[in-house]
Amino acid sequence: MRSRLADMLYENGAATPEKIAIWCDGKTATYREMCDLVSQYSNLLLSCGVKYGDHIAIPMNNSIESVAIFFSAADLGVCLVPLNPTLPLEAIKAAMDSGDTKHLIARKAFFRECEKKGGVEVSGFSICLDSEYPGAIPFSAIENMSTERHPCKNIKGDESLILTMTSGSTGNPKPIDISQNNKYDRAMAHIRVYELTREDRILAATPLYHSLAERLVILPLILGAASILLPRFTPALWLECVKEQKPTFTIAVSAQLAQILEALSRPDAPAVDSFRSIVSSSALLEKDVKLKLIDLLHCEFHEMYGTSETSTVTTICFQKVRDKQKSVGLPFDEGKIRILNDDGTDCPPNVIGEIACLSSLTCKGYYRQEALMEAAKFEGYFRTGDLGYLDEDGYLYFAGRKKELIITGAVNVYPHDIDAVVSVLPEIEECAAFPYPDDRLGEVVALAVVPKQDCEINIRQVQIYCARHLADFQQPHKIFVVDCLPKNTMGKLQRMNILNHVRELGLDE
Repeated sequence: MRSRLADMLYENGAATPEKIAIWCDGKTATYREMCDLVSQYSNLLLSCGVKYGDHIAIPMNNSIESVAIFFSAADLGVCLVPLNPTLPLEAIKAAMDSGDTKHLIARKAFFRECEKKGGVEVSGFSICLDSEYPGAIPFSAIENMSTERHPCKNIKGDESLILTMTSGSTGNPKPIDISQNNKYDRAMAHIRVYELTREDRILAATPLYHSLAERLVILPLILGAASILLPRFTPALWLECVKEQKPTFTIAVSAQLAQILEALSRPDAPAVDSFRSIVSSSALLEKDVKLKLIDLLHCEFHEMYGTSETSTVTTICFQKVRDKQKSVGLPFDEGKIRILNDDGTDCPPNVIGEIACLSSLTCKGYYRQEALMEAAKFEGYFRTGDLGYLDEDGYLYFAGRKKELIITGAVNVYPHDIDAVVSVLPEIEECAAFPYPDDRLGEVVALAVVPKQDCEINIRQVQIYCARHLADFQQPHKIFVVDCLPKNTMGKLQRMNILNHVRELGLDE
């Protein structure tokens, strides 16, 4: 059989050839043009010697070409290994090795930067996307390729389509192995849950080397809707794009939404009135941010919980469930949730434990690290490493990462609880509690705070506030004023890096 994902794109190309399929950075492609580009990519890859099942590394940028490469890979039964091009060279090499990559598709700047630091080697071909580079096939070769779709009929559906790396710039990468069928099932689940149609205009504003943006460009193109791909995120670019392109649906990471709220609060901010539905993901959204966005955006506002391994597990619409404002929702039909104690028993309602998920949307596993995935499972459920609890109605509440738990004097302290209390102080832009080593108690609570612009932090006043509003065991023993908190490229807090950040700033002396 053929690739189901590519089939749906080509079917939309036949049904609505002149409809705009995708917009990115001022450029557009109709469904006819998109299908032609996918065919040309496929024929270029075949002419270079790509084989069914090959793995291709691609330092992924947000562009129409990157999306076309994705569908070409699906159509040929090959696997893409998207890379964050901003990672150090050693991390890129580690990711390429973990992903068993044979070929490389990259931009000239990537080849040049790698060559300065010793270069990267692949056993197969290299293609330079935007220019010419010694030893690489120039992208201009695509002009000689046919727009006829290659008759590849050996696609089974269980092929690896994407290997998404879980680690950042340190540590051994864990390639999350996502098959064609898995990508299709995930897309269809989101189409059903968020009631998406071919009339929607779906915005992706996160990097394409993350699974969220991949999902958001797949959804419209298999649905026959319009894909709007932001080349990079800033609040100003997002607002400008929304004003011009009128998206109706998006899934945004919470860090982006907080920045968007700040931009929307300015007197000269444009009206945002095209959205039918917005979903917050990746990290818990602060309550005051959530309420202000609901008031400003005038659309359904959802929050979801999930992981790269399991995809989305729960969702909630706050306008429809007004008494669960702190929850991340009920499970998708595809999944079930348990809250586990350390001994594997189930926690009763409202008791925090580890979130475990059983879902038909779960990935194939960790590529070439099967034992690691099996170790993460318990009775078929994937242990997420996240903490949370279920209430009496089965709604999930997120409480933080298990690894981020602060254990002081044998007492468990959940840093998110401290963050939620302290973040309401008017002079604080953001804050994060984290573990600080202590000879007597093992570790104690520390707090990093970022002041708002033109504000000063009075540490003594913060201590007094904490004494009044936090339990004894939650009291910060140390408070550090920092310029920013360490975050990954998706804007997600890296709590375990705060101590190093504080020490690099020379504050821990």
